[in-house]
Amino acid sequence: MSDLLDLYQEVILDHNKRPRNFGALESPDREATGYNPLCGDQLVLDVALDGDGGAIKDIRFRGSGCAISKASASLMTEAVKGKTIAESEKLFERFHELLTGDPSVRGEAGAELGKLAVFEGVREFPVRVKCATLAWHTLQAALEKAEAPATTE
Repeated sequence: MSDLLDLYQEVILDHNKRPRNFGALESPDREATGYNPLCGDQLVLDVALDGDGGAIKDIRFRGSGCAISKASASLMTEAVKGKTIAESEKLFERFHELLTGDPSVRGEAGAELGKLAVFEGVREFPVRVKCATLAWHTLQAALEKAEAPATTE
């Protein structure tokens, strides 16, 4: 179990130090900002949709935050790129379930999440759940064309 926890920590630290899909898109179809007042995490998420708006063609983020927030945004952008909006929403539900749901069924959610399962240990630190889900709430705001910033409160 210790080896698995070490691997999870390595993945999170790697995505924090070398975030994937970091930066701005030239002409995003959707953009949203997110803010976690408890930790101070802030991000802007740019989304490019395919021609009919059914799938996420490209996605990038920028901003600052703790290691969990940045790693979560990095892994999220990798996970949703190429997925339909409905698939992305389902992925968020499963991710949220992994972090906040009944621990006895968490293996079920984790099996569908791939690399995102590295955040399973975050459930032990409720304040950090908000860090891990900020990017996801911001994605929802972008897809819904919300004008107010997404927040974890």
